Amino acid sequence: MRENPQIAVQMQVSKENLETGLRGFPVGYCTTSSVEADKGLFYVGRPVEELASTDPEQVIYLLLNKVLPTPEQAAQFSATLKAEQKVPEVVFTTMKALPVTGHPMKWFLHAINALGMVAATGDYRKDCIGLIAKIPVVTAALFRIRSGWGDPIAPRDDLGYMENFVHMLGVPKLDAAGAKRLTRLMRVFDVVHFDHGGGNLSTFVGKAVASAKADMYESMVAAMAGLAGPLHGRANQECLEFVQECVQKVGTQLNAETVRQMINQKLANKEVVYGFGHAVLRVEDPRARVLRALGEELCPADTNFRMVKLLAEVVPPILHANPKISDPHPNVDSASGSLLMACGLTDPDYYTVLFGLSRVVGIAAQIVYERCEARLGKGTPIIRPKYFYSPTGTAKGEAEILSSG
Repeated sequence: MRENPQIAVQMQVSKENLETGLRGFPVGYCTTSSVEADKGLFYVGRPVEELASTDPEQVIYLLLNKVLPTPEQAAQFSATLKAEQKVPEVVFTTMKALPVTGHPMKWFLHAINALGMVAATGDYRKDCIGLIAKIPVVTAALFRIRSGWGDPIAPRDDLGYMENFVHMLGVPKLDAAGAKRLTRLMRVFDVVHFDHGGGNLSTFVGKAVASAKADMYESMVAAMAGLAGPLHGRANQECLEFVQECVQKVGTQLNAETVRQMINQKLANKEVVYGFGHAVLRVEDPRARVLRALGEELCPADTNFRMVKLLAEVVPPILHANPKISDPHPNVDSASGSLLMACGLTDPDYYTVLFGLSRVVGIAAQIVYERCEARLGKGTPIIRPKYFYSPTGTAKGEAEILSSG
């Protein structure tokens, strides 16, 4: 068999590779999406920008089946999801017993775990569809129960995936026009957050746990625990807080020069500038462009969004001047929180949950591949990386490793 030249890469471990989070080390295949440093994010070879306004159910179908559906296939797949969306009442009962002091992501972990107790079949393919169908229902219930908005609202059979989610949220005081704007945002937000290659933390953790043959729900709880961290999924919340801080600092002087002065001062003070840079990309995150374009449509006059645009204009040239910074461009988190706030979801504590709501799709699809299709159907072996023993860790470990080789 001819080896793919793109993956015919021989890598040798050196001391520089240790304790670096496995960055850059190939460990398998991702059949759903790819992140190309100089091009952007692709779902099954299609640029995410081209899919951003596509119906979410159709993009889910693409990730699962590697082809966009025909109209007939789309209708059948939508019907399949609707048939699987009912959540047993006991799941909501357990959620009502949780302390409201817990961060919404802890509630999200609980909800997936409770759902797995009553809905898991042990069949990865069936549970992939079941979880994708039910996750908007339990997420909307999480909002309502924890926020004190009332009891969960049942899904409707006549609504689409994200249309149903906004319906089930039942955001208080959100009129019809506001609900329409939020639906438009959530359709795009959902699609652009579905998947992001195979090596991001939450996806890798979910697949690693599934490698021990943990079921879909157990594996997803682990994945979402990874997403909950401030260096991963909670970054969207931190970016909004940063934008709000910038708005407060400039006051009525919301213009490029004032923002430029503020950013230079922050850097001089060694403060973090949130929303810029990416672990893989060396071009602007296409999802950031998609969300800014959507902001122009939905909330062009919103103060936070105006700051997002100014930061996207001002910050990259400043960061580019620093040779140590490999990616000075805005990432997806730079805009997402501000749009959610402007469209009616005003509590940033929930933003990582919305990220998780979307990312469940891609992770579930990747778990199905690794358990059911990888290695000609045998599945990937249990994850078991090698660690070098050193009682002092990095301090003397490098010398010990080198001398032993």
